[in-house]
Amino acid sequence: MSTFSSLNCPSSSSCSRIVPSSASSSLPGNHQRIIVSSIPLQFLSKKASLQSPRNPYRNVVCMQDGVVAATAPPLSNQTYMKKLKDELLSIPTSDECKDAAGFDNNEKESTVSITVVGASGDLAKKKIFPALFALYYEDCLPKHFTVFGYARSKMSDGELRNMVSKTLTCRIDKRENCSEKMEQFLKRCFFHSGQYDSLDNFAELDKKLKEHEGGRISNRLFYLSVPPNIFIDAVRCASSSASSANGWTRVIVEKPFGRDSESSTALTRGLKQYLVEDQIFRIDHYLGKELVENLSVLRFSNLIFEPLWSRQYIRNVQLIFSEDFGTEGRGGYFNNYGIIRDIMQNHLLQILALFAMETPVSLDAEDIRNEKVKVLRSMKPLQLGNVVIGQYKSHTKGEITYPAYTDDKTVPKDSLTPTFAAAALFIDNARWDGVPFLMKAGKALHNKRAEIRVQFRHVPGNLYKRNFGTDLDGATNELVIRVQPDEAIYLKINNKVPGLGMRLDRSNLNLHYAARYAKEIPDAYERLLLDAIEGERRLFIRSDELDAAWELFTPLLKELEEKKIIPEYYPYGSRGPVGAHYLAARYNVRWGDLGAEH
Repeated sequence: MSTFSSLNCPSSSSCSRIVPSSASSSLPGNHQRIIVSSIPLQFLSKKASLQSPRNPYRNVVCMQDGVVAATAPPLSNQTYMKKLKDELLSIPTSDECKDAAGFDNNEKESTVSITVVGASGDLAKKKIFPALFALYYEDCLPKHFTVFGYARSKMSDGELRNMVSKTLTCRIDKRENCSEKMEQFLKRCFFHSGQYDSLDNFAELDKKLKEHEGGRISNRLFYLSVPPNIFIDAVRCASSSASSANGWTRVIVEKPFGRDSESSTALTRGLKQYLVEDQIFRIDHYLGKELVENLSVLRFSNLIFEPLWSRQYIRNVQLIFSEDFGTEGRGGYFNNYGIIRDIMQNHLLQILALFAMETPVSLDAEDIRNEKVKVLRSMKPLQLGNVVIGQYKSHTKGEITYPAYTDDKTVPKDSLTPTFAAAALFIDNARWDGVPFLMKAGKALHNKRAEIRVQFRHVPGNLYKRNFGTDLDGATNELVIRVQPDEAIYLKINNKVPGLGMRLDRSNLNLHYAARYAKEIPDAYERLLLDAIEGERRLFIRSDELDAAWELFTPLLKELEEKKIIPEYYPYGSRGPVGAHYLAARYNVRWGDLGAEH
C-alpha cells in the first residue's frame, strides 16, 4: 500500500504530517487508523458536532490517546484507496478546525490596554504620554495596544488627543514620518471621565476597554499618576471593576510611597488587599536612567573595576544631586515632604544600593533585588549628628532677585522644611566597613547635576609625592559617573606632561556619551514603562526593600520634626550651606563637585 506523508496545509504548527505506520495498516475489522499528529485537541473536542450529518469531516474522530482517527468501512483495495485519499484530503486545516469548533480567530492574540489614571496632570502630559509615543515610534509596543486617559476632568477623546499632541516630540534621531506616526498613535488614545473611588465609573471603563480589545487576550496596565491618598481607592476600583479576565493586570505606583515607615507600611497593606506583590510596580524613575542602568555593567563586566570595589581601595563614595532652580509652584507639595523624602530616601538610596551590592546570582529581578535589600539592612540608621539641613533664601545677582523658599505663596512663612540636606551613611559589612557614603541633595544651587563620585585611596609610598606637594587629594584617582546632564563616565588619572622636566598633570580617561554614541538616550520613563509591559521587575522597588529604606530614615525625620531643627540658610544659586563642608571634613573628605572641572 502506498503511504501519504503530508497534506497541503497552511504553514501552521496546528497542522502537520500524517504518518500511517505499518503497525496501523492492519487494525481489526480491516479498519485503517490514520494518525494526525498535531491538530490541537481543543479544535476537535466537540465530537458530536464534528460527526454530525452537516459536518463534512464526519469520519474524523478523537481518540483517547489524543490522536485523530479517520475510519473507513471494509472495501475492496481499489475502492478503499480512493476512499482513503478522499478522506485524507478532506481533513480540516487549522483555520477550518477553529471555525468548526466555534473559535474566534482573535483568541490566540493578545492586546495591552494602558490606562493613565490622572491623565490631566502634569506628569501624564510631560512624561507618560511622550514616553508611550516614543516607545510606539521605536516599534517597542505590542501590535495591539490602546491608551486610555482616566481622570475626573470632563474631556472628549478629541480634547485628550489635542492635549497630548502638544507634548509629543519626534526626538528619536529626528527621523521622517513623524507626523504620520503621531497621528497613528493619537488614534489609539481615548478618554474616560470618572471618579477615582467609583466602582461604577471603572466598570464603564472596563466596557470601553473590552470594545477595543476585540475578544483578544486582555493585558491591562494602570499607571497611577495621582496623589498617594488616592492610590488605594483607585486600586480597589480598578481591581474590582476593570481588571483583566484572561490576561495580566499590573499597576504602576508613582512615588512618594508614604512619608515614613508607618504610612509606607499602611500603603503597602492597602495595596495588597487587592493586588499581589508581582502586580505592584513601584516606580523610581532614577533607576531607569541610562547611567544608573550602566552601573552594574561597568562593575560586573570589567575586570579592572571589580577587584577595586571595596574598602581596601575606595576611600569614600559621594552621591550628589543638585538643581539650579527652586520649588517653582510646587511648594505646597514639596513642603509636605522635603528634600530628604523627595530625593535622598528613594533616588540616592536606590543608587547607593545598586552601587554597593554583592554580585547577584543572576540578572533575574529577584536576585538583584535580594542583594539590594541586603545592603539596606546592613546600614546603620541615620543619626542627627551625621546630617546637615538647609533652606534657600532670597538672593540678588546683578539686577535679578531670586525668591526665598518661603516667598512661595503655597509655603507657610515659618516653614522649616529643608530644601537641602547632606548626610554620611555607613554600611556594616566586610566589603564596606568604615567607608563613608556621602549624600548631598539640594534645590536652588549653583548648578544642575546628578552624579556618583568614587574617590580612591592615596597611593601608599607614592614616589611622586614631592611633585604633588601637600595636596594628596589632588593626586587621588577618582571615578565619576555623571547621570545627568551630559551623561559621561570618566576616570581621573595622573600622568607626565610631555617635556624634559618632570611635571605631573591630572587627566581624564573619558567616555562622553554624546561623542561616543550618535543615538539619543531614551528617557527613563520609556525604559520603565516598557519593563512594566514586559513584566521585568528589576528596576522596580519591592515591598521589603521599601521597608528597609524607610527604617534608615524614619528615626531621623521624626527627630527633625519633633525638635523643630532650624535649617541653615543659604543664598539662592550658591553651593549650599557651609555645614555640608564641615560634615565632609569630619571624615577627611572634600566634595568632588566643587573642583576646578566645574
